[in-house]
Amino acid sequence: MTDIDVRTGSGAVDLSDGRTLSLNWAAVTDTGRKRQVNQDALIVELPVFAVADGMGGHDAGEVASAAVVERFRGLVGEGKHVDRETIEEALRDAVEDMFNQVGQSDLGTGTTVTGLMLASTPSPGWTVFNIGDSRVYRLLGDELIQVTLDHSVVQELIAIGAITPDEAETHPHGNVITRAVGFTEDPVPDYTDVPATSGARWLVCSDGLTKELTDYGLQHFLMRAESPKEAVELMVTAALDNGGRDNVSAIVLDELITP
Repeated sequence: MTDIDVRTGSGAVDLSDGRTLSLNWAAVTDTGRKRQVNQDALIVELPVFAVADGMGGHDAGEVASAAVVERFRGLVGEGKHVDRETIEEALRDAVEDMFNQVGQSDLGTGTTVTGLMLASTPSPGWTVFNIGDSRVYRLLGDELIQVTLDHSVVQELIAIGAITPDEAETHPHGNVITRAVGFTEDPVPDYTDVPATSGARWLVCSDGLTKELTDYGLQHFLMRAESPKEAVELMVTAALDNGGRDNVSAIVLDELITP
């Protein structure tokens, strides 16, 4: 197996009915086989689990993704209540950080961001957030669901029936996204609320993983692995072996509810 650096962690949250939500997670970010710099960044600190995939000119993408993650890390470290409003405030602050560090770039500076935050009200559950084409998946039993919707040219073409999902895999504009943190838009993510569910397994990943593995492949490794650590090792190793054309980042998180 390819030598990759895996970060692991765990945590627990008391539910209102007296039960406990236990969480175990693992995360990997890797430069890949073709790139010289890793422009992905991630945060795996309860209650936020997110991946950012930077873009722009030389060093700009790396700055952009790091700015988002550092702002999220600041929320967690300061013990602030994390909700949709504070997530959006952090993203706006990150855009300002990008401009202060990079200035005006001919190619622009920006990043995708996608992830989960554990919401505490009205009862503990997940809020999935997304800007760009990094993704969040949820495996429950033998069913894998892509929770997020890509903000990309090919996704828009799929939506109007111009191309099929299979054709999107090789479309010449497959890397073109329609929304990002940075550039000119107000960074307001799409949101999806999902209740905490015992036995659910989450995957948060950059497109460097989904470029190299189909949804069937993702499901195979997520179901095969006994732990989040094994899951990220299997998936990222397979992505690298399949070419590793981009930076590859993945977070796998397991939920277990006990009395």
